[in-house]
Order: sequence, then structure tokens, then C-alpha cells
Amino acid sequence: MTKRGSRRKSSKRAERAARAEAEGKRDFSALKLWSKRIALWGGALVLLGALFLAIAVGFAARSLPSFYQLKATQNAQTIVVRARDGTEIVELGPSYGKWLSSEDIPQVMKDAMISVEDRRFYSHPGVDIVRLTGAVIEGVTGERSRVGGTSTISQQLARNVFLNSNRTLDRKAREAVLAMALEWKFSKEQILELYLNKVYFGGGAYGIDSASRKFFSHPATELSTAEAAIIAGLVKAPSRYSPTADVDAAVGRASVVLQLMKEQGRIPQNATVDVSAVKLKEEAGQNSVRYFTDWALPQLDLLLPETFEPIEVWTTLDPGMQAAATAAVKANAPDGAQGALVSLDRDGAILALVGGTDYVETNYNRATNAMRQPGSSWKLFVYLAALEAGYTPEDRVVDTPVSIGGWSPRNSNGRNIGETNLRTAFAYSINTVAAQLGNEVGFSQVASMARRFGVTTPINTYPAMVLGANEVRLLDMTRAFAAVSAEGASVEPYGIVKVTTAEGELLYQHEKARSTQLIPDHVARGITDLLQAAVQTGTGRAAQIGRPVAGKTGTTSSNKDGYFVGFSSGITTGVWMGRDDNRRVGGLQGGRAPAQAFAAYMRYAVKDRPVEEFDTQLQLPEWQLDEEDDYFFGDPDDYYYIDEQGNLIEPGRSDRPGGAIPFPEEGGSFGSEDGMRPRVPAPPPVERVPGPRPTGVGEDGAPQAIGDDFLDGAIGRDRPPPRPERPPRN
Repeated sequence: MTKRGSRRKSSKRAERAARAEAEGKRDFSALKLWSKRIALWGGALVLLGALFLAIAVGFAARSLPSFYQLKATQNAQTIVVRARDGTEIVELGPSYGKWLSSEDIPQVMKDAMISVEDRRFYSHPGVDIVRLTGAVIEGVTGERSRVGGTSTISQQLARNVFLNSNRTLDRKAREAVLAMALEWKFSKEQILELYLNKVYFGGGAYGIDSASRKFFSHPATELSTAEAAIIAGLVKAPSRYSPTADVDAAVGRASVVLQLMKEQGRIPQNATVDVSAVKLKEEAGQNSVRYFTDWALPQLDLLLPETFEPIEVWTTLDPGMQAAATAAVKANAPDGAQGALVSLDRDGAILALVGGTDYVETNYNRATNAMRQPGSSWKLFVYLAALEAGYTPEDRVVDTPVSIGGWSPRNSNGRNIGETNLRTAFAYSINTVAAQLGNEVGFSQVASMARRFGVTTPINTYPAMVLGANEVRLLDMTRAFAAVSAEGASVEPYGIVKVTTAEGELLYQHEKARSTQLIPDHVARGITDLLQAAVQTGTGRAAQIGRPVAGKTGTTSSNKDGYFVGFSSGITTGVWMGRDDNRRVGGLQGGRAPAQAFAAYMRYAVKDRPVEEFDTQLQLPEWQLDEEDDYFFGDPDDYYYIDEQGNLIEPGRSDRPGGAIPFPEEGGSFGSEDGMRPRVPAPPPVERVPGPRPTGVGEDGAPQAIGDDFLDGAIGRDRPPPRPERPPRN
């Protein structure tokens, strides 16, 4: 029984084993079957994808421009800015240099670029599968935060020419298709030629020839191994590795390129190249001159029709004066303060323009955009209005405490000197006198005068405006003083003389602006007298340069702004100093620092110009002559003269009521009780004509040389009724 049971169990175990083996064989067969199916379907999908890819690449290749069309394409406009002497001061926009064929490109340049950007360039079909696969694996395993840096030279060319730099899968897919299309249509040498002539190297330089000329001052055909390494290293990050921005970063990147060239056998292992010994081109005009170009070049939109061709802009800027202006502002600006300077020639041409102490640190243009208070330099308009109203530099005024509508201005020294003349009050910038003058002529009249002289910013007419409470632009103030230098004629600042194409075709030529006489000659001479006194003996003595200078200082409350604007030998210059945060600045008291900067610049600016004396001799109009001045013409009764009715009056006859004489006895005085100045208007002048003794008397009783009846009969007209007698002038 026992044996029989054992045999039964063994039989069952054998059956189960056989059944399991059969099931295993069936599972393996199924797995094998599905593996085959997956392989077949996968292969079919791969083949189908490859087919679609080939079709896409083929269609893309057919739609690509020809090699010669790609050579001819450029993407933007190049602007070369030239100084008044024709020298190039800055080049803006993209620069493409000379197109170099594959045969003309130095082999060391090709090797350097391939080593750092695409080591398998000559073996892949446009996409580096090995590099891409490795990057994907690193991304999956976490060795890379993102999959990037896999673009081949062909892909970069496709992106630069046909696409943008968006980081999307769609763009990457199209980039890959276009890269393979480029490889399909063009040879490797053609692709490398297109790439090296079109890739961006920073600083506006497109292509190796432009980069070589920009950074090394010679064409790309003369590149050394070290220079080629520097240029090849720029592609990864042009702004970061630019030699003009960071020499150390550029040299460090070039060392990496040289090491890769050694590892790939493109240069000998024992080759030694001192990259730091490469002589880089000095960047001229990349600092203060950019303040000028930032102001001038936007005007091209108004001066020129729309054009994309390279142009050359010839400007009024003087390189020497610009350098002197930059140095003067930097040397004299107090610690922590900014400075600005504008210098105009007598016709309005801008000779120098500095908008700050350093353009790289801050490109905000304080010469043309900043609105700051001019302080006492604003008194130019107050005294212009007073002179136009009848004041003269010799007129007596009184420095005394005043109150106007609750506003009580004080002098900077806290004292009053009493009676003085207008010239002294201006020279020493006496605030109380300026307040009285503004109140007398009218604050709106002062504002109108400022508008007349080119101030474009808002102007309030509160009493404190006479001391420079309004905010103005330095360019506007300099323009106003330039009009005074031009003897009262308007001046229009300009910076562009002409614009030409790269081939020399004239696109624009500046025409002299129409000039308007803003003030009478005697007012211009009077204000020049006052401005000269301010520099000779007053607050502007720091602006003296050894020849005649006329100008005015200005300092705001708490020394937040300092001004000096003046002119000499036909050049007008304005200087402002202060802080951008409008905090107090030490060293601006009395406008001394701006005046010193003015003097430092002007010594250079006028050194080649003849000394010019100012015309300050007043020739007052007849209406402004005091009655005492008639004394110098003698007694009117000693001359024949024509009365208001056109009658000739004989000597010795006077129809003045009571026989009054037209001027007081010597020592007498017209004017107000304070003796500040005459206030009685002079009578209209009469024309005095010496001649023979007249005969005849007219109907009005006045003697006539020829009777009215004779004249009427001679010309055959009826006599009009006699004119009524004009009332006397008060």
C-alpha cells in the first residue's frame, strides 16, 4: 500500500512538472512572438519616421535660398558717426566686415571654431547624434539640469539665419530639420563659410572679419592662433567674453579654446600661445561721446526717409573738445556728484556734450534730459526783462529787505548793502534786487522772456521764480546764453551736419536755421555788460580764463544744484553739477565747481580762436533817453525844427505852455522818492533842421516857408479842414 501511494504521488509530481514546462514554453513563445511584433512595428515606425524626416528635409532643402542668396543677406543697418573733422568716433549697429571665402579664411580660425563648437562637424549629418544622446542620458540621470549645448554649427547657422532663439521643442525640431537640409544642399566648407561670415561675435560685429577689425584692428586674413582662439570663444556668450568689456574673461575663455584644440590634435601639444600678449584695439568713443549720439541719432527718423542701407552721419562734435569737456567734468565734480556740460558754437553747432561722469555706469543724459533748478543763472531773464523795460547797467537800485505776497527773499550772506547800481547787483547776485525787478516788470514778463530765449520746460510765475525755482534743461539754458553771445539773435542747437551712404551719396544736408532778433541791440549789450561784470568782479571769478568771459553762476538752496553758463570768443558753454537723488552736495557753494569746470574746458576750447572783446557800449533808443540828454544837443530855440503838424518853426519861437524847458535845472531830479531811477518818460523826439529864415504864416498862426494856398493851387487839391490841436503828452 505504501509503495502504491508513493508511485501515485510521483506520478502526480511528474504530471505537474510536465504541465509547468508546457506552460513555460507557451509563455516564452508568446513573449518571443510579441517581441517580434514590437520589433517589426518599431522598425516600421522608425522607417516611417525616417521617411517622413527625409521628406521634410528634402522639402526644406528645396525651399532654402541658394548659397549666393544667403551670402547677400544682411539683417540690420550700420551707422558710422563721424566728428566734424571726418574722423570716426563710433560705429553703431551691426557691422559685417568683408565676406571671406572658404579659401581666404585662415585654417587656424576654422580649427578653433570647430574645436569649441562642433568637434564632429565633418562626420555628422547636421545633428550630432552622439552628443545629443549623451546629453539626454545626462539629463535623465540628473547630471544635467536641462538638455542643452548640443547644437552643431549647422544648427546654429539655421537658427541665426532662419529662426529665433526661443527655447521650445518646436523650434529645436525645426532647427534640426533645417540643419540637415543645409547639409543636404551645401558642402561642409560652404556651411562653415556661411557660419564664420554670419555668426555674431558681440559689439555689433557679425562675421570673423568684422570681429577681427573691431577687436584687433586688422582683417581676419591676418589672424594669429591666439586671436582666433579669442574670437572662437566669443560665440558662447558675446557680451560676457567681449575683450572690450572684460579682457580677463576673454583671455580665460581663449585658453579653454586652445586646450580643446590641443586635445583634438589641431595644434601641437607643446604649442605655447600667450593670449594675454594679444594687442586689443582701444575702444574710442564708447563713453562720453555716447551721450551725444544718444541725443543726435534719434533725429535721423525725422531727417531721413526710411532706409536700411549703411549710412555715415557727419556731426558737429569736436573730438578734442569732447575729451576736454569729459576731463573737466570728472576733475571738478564733487565726490558723489554727477556733472553735465554742453558747448555751442556761435551758429548753434554742438562742439561737446557730456551727460554724466561715466556713460558705462549710467547712460542717463543729464545735459539734454535732466530738469534741475538753475539757481541764480535764471536771473539772466529777470535782468533781460528789466533792461528791455528801460533799465541800464548804471541805474541806481537799493538792496533792502523786501516782502512780496508774503515771500521775503534774503541774500546768501544775510546782509544788505543799500543803494548800488544794477551792474553790481547782478555781479554779486543780490536776491532782493532781482525780486524787486521781477515784481516791477512782472513775473509773467520774466517767464515770457525765458520762453522767448528757448526754455521749453514748464514755467511758474510765483515770485520765487526770479531766483531760479523753475526746473530747466542744461541745453535750454546754454542756448539762451548763446543767443546773448549772438547779440540777441536766436540760436538753434544742432548736431548733425550731413548724412551720406557708405558710398558717399548725400542723403541730408543741414541748412542754417532762420535767425530771429529776440531783443534790441542795446539790451543785448547791456546784459553782456552785466554778465562780464559777474565774471570780472562778482560771483563768477572762478570762470576767468585770461580773456573776456561773460557768464553767470547759479546755486540752489542747500547746494543741491550748481550752475555756470557763459561765453567767450564765440563759444557758449553750460555746466551743471549735482546728485541724481537731489541730496545736498558739498563744494557747490556759489557755483564754484561748475565755474572751475567751465574754465578748464574753455581754456582748451578757445585756444585757437582770436580774443574777442565784448561790445558793451550802450546806444539807447530815443524813447529811452532821459530828458537831460537833450542838453547835449543845445538849446532847441537855436534851431529850426518841424512841429507835430509838419510846420517849420523858426529859431527863438516856442509854443510850450508857460515857456517850460524840456529838462530840469542841473542838479534837479526826476524820479521816485527813493531815487532809484528816473520814471518820467521822455517826450517824443523832434526833428531839428537848420535852414533859412521862413516867411509866411499859416491859418494856425505858425510861420510857414510857403503858404498853404500856394501849395494847394500848385497840386490842384481842395484844402482839408484844419486838424484839431493834439493834446499835450503827460
